Amino acid sequence: MLELKHIHKYYNPGTVNEMCLFRDFNFRVEDGEFVSVVGSNGSGKTSMLNIICGSIAADSGQILMNGRDITNLSEYRRLSKIGRVFQNPSMGTCPSMTIMENLSLAENKGKSYNLGRCVNKKRRETYQDMLRPLNLGLEDKLDVKVGALSGGQRQAMALLMSTMTPIEVLILDEHTAALDPKTAEINMQLTEQIVRQKKLTSIMVTHNLRYALEYENRIIMMHQGKIILDKKGKEKEDLHVDEVLGLFNEISIECGN
Repeated sequence: MLELKHIHKYYNPGTVNEMCLFRDFNFRVEDGEFVSVVGSNGSGKTSMLNIICGSIAADSGQILMNGRDITNLSEYRRLSKIGRVFQNPSMGTCPSMTIMENLSLAENKGKSYNLGRCVNKKRRETYQDMLRPLNLGLEDKLDVKVGALSGGQRQAMALLMSTMTPIEVLILDEHTAALDPKTAEINMQLTEQIVRQKKLTSIMVTHNLRYALEYENRIIMMHQGKIILDKKGKEKEDLHVDEVLGLFNEISIECGN
């Protein structure tokens, strides 16, 4: 379970540009939930993810993960239990290293080790078996540098690498936005497969309303640092894209967009 309690966050405090994004913000994700987060730009979606991961600090409030207070835990320590995939396919991989070297790094996340010893022939078959279900031909390219792969291949790699070690929460920050429609669909199917197989608690920020309704079991909409829609179970199943889009358009008109 992941819980944000009484979160406050100001940007540019004490200046003429001061902005309060979160005021007493509360959000709870149960074990095994796959939550999609939608909303307009500036609604607080990515800031919420950054606060969870420790990329930015909340001014006050608590962040709890399975009952443990991680509020003051550094970002790199949190990421031992949190997997994150970014919109930019390059951010989750090392382009100058081979596929095998990248997988070895991910497999040994948080450990002290020598890369030369970890990249060995014994692991080749294991990595090939991991890559084969992706149906992207990567199992035959272990010695190819990741920078030479397509965006879709790199994003699939980033997703796989983020879940190679045991994690408690998977964060997906618009991870299909930079991909063409066909590749985005493949990556979403892969995401759903990994989340279900590993029974991961997951949060996905997306602008694709179809993905938000089709793949996840809960949807929330954010606006000006608040959750204005929260549906799961049958309520979420009965929700249609047009209804969500209608609410999105309403708040856009209110804001003059």
